[in-house]
Amino acid sequence: MKLTHYPLASSTWGHEEIDAMQKVISSGKFTMGEKVREFEEEFAKSVGSRYSVMVNSGSSANLILLTAGKYLSEPLFHQGAEIIVPAVSWSTTYYPVNQIGCRLSFVDVELDSLNIDPVKIISAITPKTKAILAVNLLGNACNLIELKKIANNYGLHLLEDNCESLGGTLEGKSLGTFGIGGTYSSFFSHHISTMEGGLITTDSEELYQVMKSIRAHGWTRDLPEENYLFNKTGEEWEDLFRFVLPGYNLRPLELEAAVGIEQLIKLPSFISVRRENALLFQEIMQEFPDFQIQSQFGDSSWFGFSLILKGSLRGKRQEFVRHLTAQGIESRPIVAGNFTKNPVIKHLDHVPIPDLPVADEIHRNGLFVGNHHYDLSEQLNHLRGVLRKFVGKESKL
Repeated sequence: MKLTHYPLASSTWGHEEIDAMQKVISSGKFTMGEKVREFEEEFAKSVGSRYSVMVNSGSSANLILLTAGKYLSEPLFHQGAEIIVPAVSWSTTYYPVNQIGCRLSFVDVELDSLNIDPVKIISAITPKTKAILAVNLLGNACNLIELKKIANNYGLHLLEDNCESLGGTLEGKSLGTFGIGGTYSSFFSHHISTMEGGLITTDSEELYQVMKSIRAHGWTRDLPEENYLFNKTGEEWEDLFRFVLPGYNLRPLELEAAVGIEQLIKLPSFISVRRENALLFQEIMQEFPDFQIQSQFGDSSWFGFSLILKGSLRGKRQEFVRHLTAQGIESRPIVAGNFTKNPVIKHLDHVPIPDLPVADEIHRNGLFVGNHHYDLSEQLNHLRGVLRKFVGKESKL
């Protein structure tokens, strides 16, 4: 009997993306140009934001957003400022905080949503706290309404790492648009794929212009004649090579943007199918009380399906992973688990780390399996059978 293969990620491309790439190749224009501008405009429109900036990865999106926050006319944070982050996320949520000279302040998450716990944020705020970097994990919204209230009450800035949650909404508003800026990834395994790629959205024209400058060398070339950084002189030869900020080279490719335009057209159908798959997954998991799954806050875009072993299964994740793998089901940790457990923490500047019992539980007993843009009935019913075998085995121990 053929073993059902249930992968973590799959290609979302069709002939439309290949045709779009061929047109770019024929044009001879490969780096940031008209296709990037078109994709940025369409992306901003799709999430209900005024501006969008495309970069070469979601990691770079976090870097450029945080860096730009230092160079506004009224900076969001200064050297040594503390930025509150959830203890469960990906590495490049955290690294840019240190790379701009700020300190990480880790806060525990909620076991049901997997997202930052608003109650724990309050106790983490100090006179040096300047921002909350919220992460919408696995397609699911943080309690962004409460986070905005906290930010307003304590004079903090709210930013969103939405790299895993394109298409998710809360009270009808797109995730990634609740704070000053929001970041997205279009890496292969994400809701849309441009090979590598990332974006930042904002409603602030000044932040938009600062990010455009930082994206490409810190120059003014891509800015309007009159701008927030340094007005152009009208001498084109000089204006093309005027540097005003310590920037990077995070430019995306025209090939990536051309693919992104086609992927955006398909995104609503991708999200719709992911949500249909989630309904079946939720139904199946009602049979297995010793697994906790992620609860929705708002309307999730279901990046993947998390499982936390509890009850009689607690502490048996390694055995469970082997069982899944043997049955053709790929899995991985929930993002990076409790990130403070990674050895790299010794290289990161952070305030004293509090007890993080929920993040620890996710770190020891959590994992997730994939969700996709196509019907997963076969794979999910296979997962049901695999879970039955594993739970049956456990009940005999």
